[in-house]
Amino acid sequence: MTNVADEMEYDERLAQFRQTRLNPFDRGEEEDGPQRGRMPPQQEARQELFSGTRIQSSDGTMDLGLAEDHFSRPVGSFVASDIEQLKVAIEECKKLILELPEHSERQKDTVVKLIHLRLKLQELKDPDEDEPNLRMVLEHRFSKEKSKSVKHTCDKCSTIIWGLIQTWYTCTGCYYRCHSKCMNLITKPCVRSKISHQSEYELSICPEIGLDRQDYRCAECRSPISLRGVPSEARQCDYTGQYFCSACHWNDTAIIPARVIHNWEFEPRKVCRSSLRYLALMLSRPVLKLKEINPLLFNFVEELVEIRKLRQDILLMKPYFITCKEAMEARLLLQLQDRQHFVENDNMYSLQDLIDISSGRLSCSLTEVHTTFAKHIKLDCDRCQAKGFVCELCKEGDILFPFDSHTSVCHDCSAVFHRDCYYDNSTTCPRCARMSERKQDEDTKDA
Repeated sequence: MTNVADEMEYDERLAQFRQTRLNPFDRGEEEDGPQRGRMPPQQEARQELFSGTRIQSSDGTMDLGLAEDHFSRPVGSFVASDIEQLKVAIEECKKLILELPEHSERQKDTVVKLIHLRLKLQELKDPDEDEPNLRMVLEHRFSKEKSKSVKHTCDKCSTIIWGLIQTWYTCTGCYYRCHSKCMNLITKPCVRSKISHQSEYELSICPEIGLDRQDYRCAECRSPISLRGVPSEARQCDYTGQYFCSACHWNDTAIIPARVIHNWEFEPRKVCRSSLRYLALMLSRPVLKLKEINPLLFNFVEELVEIRKLRQDILLMKPYFITCKEAMEARLLLQLQDRQHFVENDNMYSLQDLIDISSGRLSCSLTEVHTTFAKHIKLDCDRCQAKGFVCELCKEGDILFPFDSHTSVCHDCSAVFHRDCYYDNSTTCPRCARMSERKQDEDTKDA
């Protein structure tokens, strides 16, 4: 009779739990109720254990059954024995899950109960205190998060952040996430502050110095490491070449700038957490001057030559837009607001630029922008058309513009000619000659 009563009590609590819509497995399904079969004696005894599991507090008795609201703050003060009882209940739950039939209703309910017990255990371990919305730690600017449903991992202790019951923060600069209780243990400064002081890449491919130079310790937290995995596995960061422990290196992967520039290789490699954040923040920064770092790259990558020509043409179009009222009203240059450096120079690249060049995305988007700009100057705008050139060497043909593919531009006076006329003519630029003659006449009058 005791077992039957316990089972009925279990079913009654389960029905109350499902009414709260907290069960992610069987919402909307009908209860089996009395049709459920009896469990084997061992499982029945364990069920009785869970049904009767209670935690004593200063305010009375708190039931750990399914009917309990496990997401509320505990009432009263809890002692170490309460936490130990929860740990025992969790272990018993694990064993019961393995013994129950696969995908059965009881197994699903037991899994949900295990989750709630773990949440309750974590809740008892964390103190209830009011946390400020903003905190500053080692140049990190931490902002208190309000999200309760998204699951993240603490960058300090490498455990899950349960946003429903735990207070956690995110750095607005480098997106470092951690529990409130872990903030005082942080030893790594904010990566964004490093970028503001030194915005450049490591351009040597995996500059390894060896574990002995690191004294067989993690390069970040200085905990002991070894290649044998005792006491902790040594993991190499392909960006810095240094070795880190498993808490500072989660086997994340990222594209390495040095491998792209020297080998045109875009295969992601394993990097530590700090390098991952640094590379993510540096991804769109135009800090790579390819002509100086590896000028031979243009001889082997045709896409780079194409992009360089498009960027040079856009720089030649820019003066037309700056002096054109219609272009300023249409905000044509804002089509490149995500790559502002494209309207400032033609030799600086970001790592994201090189990735998009390799995939072909940048060539398509930049060609479209180039076509739009050229259409405005040559067809849509009368003012921009009036600023075109006529070839003074042959005095024939249409109006020329410096960004046309069949033209050449004088480096001294910026006059535009047909390419064939400019290179076939052995005389000097007519415009330069007139300007020189005019200057000589002015000097003669002044004398």
